[in-house]
Amino acid sequence: MSKAGSNWMETLPEAFKIYRAGREIDEVECIVPDLAGMSRGKAMPVRKFNPQHETYLPVSIFYQTITGRDVEMDIPNQWAEGDLVLKPDMSTAKAVPWAKEPTLQVIHDMYTRDGVPVSIAPRQVLKRVVDLYAQRNWRPVVAPELEFYLIKPNLDPNEPIQAPVGRTGRQGSGNQSYSMSAVDDYGPVVDTIYNFARDAGLTIDTVMQEDGAGQVEINLSHGDPLLLADQVFYFKRIIREAALNHHMFATFMAKPMRDQPGSAMHVHQSVVDLTTGENIFSDAQGNATEHFMHFIGGCQKYLPQALPLIAPYVNSYRRFESDANSSAPTNFAWGYDNRATGLRVPNSAPQNRRLENRVVGVDCNPYLAIAVGLACGYLGMTKNVSPGEPAVGEPDDDEYTIPTTLDEALTMFEEATDVHEVLGAEFCMVFDAVKREEMRLFHREISPWEREHLLLNV
Repeated sequence: MSKAGSNWMETLPEAFKIYRAGREIDEVECIVPDLAGMSRGKAMPVRKFNPQHETYLPVSIFYQTITGRDVEMDIPNQWAEGDLVLKPDMSTAKAVPWAKEPTLQVIHDMYTRDGVPVSIAPRQVLKRVVDLYAQRNWRPVVAPELEFYLIKPNLDPNEPIQAPVGRTGRQGSGNQSYSMSAVDDYGPVVDTIYNFARDAGLTIDTVMQEDGAGQVEINLSHGDPLLLADQVFYFKRIIREAALNHHMFATFMAKPMRDQPGSAMHVHQSVVDLTTGENIFSDAQGNATEHFMHFIGGCQKYLPQALPLIAPYVNSYRRFESDANSSAPTNFAWGYDNRATGLRVPNSAPQNRRLENRVVGVDCNPYLAIAVGLACGYLGMTKNVSPGEPAVGEPDDDEYTIPTTLDEALTMFEEATDVHEVLGAEFCMVFDAVKREEMRLFHREISPWEREHLLLNV
């Protein structure tokens, strides 16, 4: 092996060295997050990998719907499919714990052949927003919470999804939130998630049972937005693989079962001053600042316009349906320690003052969801947007409502010029076109409900 090759191995994270345990590394996965937040890339023998070596992927990986269908857009020479350059961010190097032989995965950033960052790459969108904060001498801090379902393997898409069978031999039931015995019921899967996370050098803050049958929540510690988005990206893969190890599926659909609650990715957000390290949401006396109020105001004003980035699929809007089995907020009202609001201010000491966005679905791309939450807060702070009054109890349904369909949300997104400016106009155009095509493909399908109720009755 070359000298350069051996040098980069010596700089790998300690967690990977422990996982490797002196064994030969078999393979390196060079991956990038696509629009859906799934990993795309190439795998190669370790002898061929070097951080200085350029890898290539066609730009068309960002022109596909979740079905894999290509989307025709008003882009010059779109299907010439020029290559993009992948450059590894070695700080993201992690083990692939479920691989049979020691395997390394590394997230890559994407550039044009001229060395310009690719503006439509989700990781670059988040970097763009974080850089806007840095230009103001601010540093955003986030903490995501991931909800997901463990389910019986669903081999036929025409069949409803069912809760898995736990250690008791009985199928899981809902309304067991915070139940320790419910968590223990799927203990082997949770243990495997912990083990995979340890091997990858990732930490979990807490694990709990949520309201749904087989629904689990994992909370991550607060930190840098890019770091936390990378962690969510990795954790989704870890959770899926851990479930498969125990003959289950893990799903991050927003609403996988009609009569069970949906799954969210709540995001806690705060901002610190780069010079002082102090939370700019609190003043010296511990009171809320104008920055905090304007951050809330920006979220109230702009998040409804950017909803497709945090509720990206037709299924996402089923989570907002008002029924007895829905705990998702259906508004962008804000309140103190109020889980009926989409924007919640948790109880905390002044240095930890933050805003929790409870509207985000776990089916989102974590880079884009975190980026748009921070973008809306940034617009609020830079444009001095005042929030409404804090809600006490359940807010009025007519105030700060959420678009109820993807079609309605995309129409608002297409007119959100301020949001486009912060996230990047080219990215917003591509994202909108992909979502429009996904919606069109969905509406071509004939659902079981239509066959059941219309086939012989109309």
